[in-house]
Amino acid sequence: MTNDLDFLSTRAGFNTALRHFKIVSRYLSEMSEGENLADLINDSLDEKEIGRHQIKSIINALAVDKFGYRYISHNLEENISEKDRIENISNSISKWGNIQFIMTYYNPGEGVFVINPKKKSQWEIILPLISDELVVIYANTNIQDEKAEINRNIAESAIRDFIQILYKKKVKPKKDYLGVEEKKEEAPVTPAAAPRRRATPRYSVQVTNELFHNGNVEAWKKIIERINDINALFKWGKVKHGGLIFFSVVGENIKDVSKLQRYLFEGASPRFEAFLKGGIGKVLDLF
Repeated sequence: MTNDLDFLSTRAGFNTALRHFKIVSRYLSEMSEGENLADLINDSLDEKEIGRHQIKSIINALAVDKFGYRYISHNLEENISEKDRIENISNSISKWGNIQFIMTYYNPGEGVFVINPKKKSQWEIILPLISDELVVIYANTNIQDEKAEINRNIAESAIRDFIQILYKKKVKPKKDYLGVEEKKEEAPVTPAAAPRRRATPRYSVQVTNELFHNGNVEAWKKIIERINDINALFKWGKVKHGGLIFFSVVGENIKDVSKLQRYLFEGASPRFEAFLKGGIGKVLDLF
């Protein structure tokens, strides 16, 4: 007969569990002070304090069980990647100061990702969102009210309105959503610090052409511009319609990754020929 606690009988298992519990305890304290759980998790992922496999259990333990977040699971009805749509989503819900949001996206190749959807920068982690894949939106209110049922209804209503905004539908926010608008994201001021070299998470690009063929390869070469080893870049076998290709970016002051992702998405589509016009280094005015 197996015992769910058998893994604690080894030093490695016990230490793994202890690290997990310490991090969850820290998050609990920080969430009690108003911090967003998605922000905390992504900071820990960047610092390699936790692994992606821990995300779901942390959200269930803290957001759902401890703080009573409401949540709705939703299969995406269309691909979502446009920069203006993401800006509209984050700008709209950032005004809902009484609502705390967390969103998870289940990437078929990489596993579960979590973001604070009020922050535009975090959307880059998961774009493009692929039709039919699963997202779960969690919400809680900052309203101090003894009537818990009212707060649950407000949170669920905010999630449904969030989903409407996701599909470019106009939503008039209810007065219960509004509060102190979250501050705009600002880069930390560190004039004396040297630029930090980092690697982004792996991002996915779905192939929507019938096959990722030589034309798509040439389009990607135009998009990426500088390639040191073309054989290393395209060493995989045939990638068919619906397949995913993953990439990451390494460097200092990384920006516009979502734009690169959109261009690669187009280059892997039947529209790849638009990238074959003009020379390398020319601005491609496609969006």
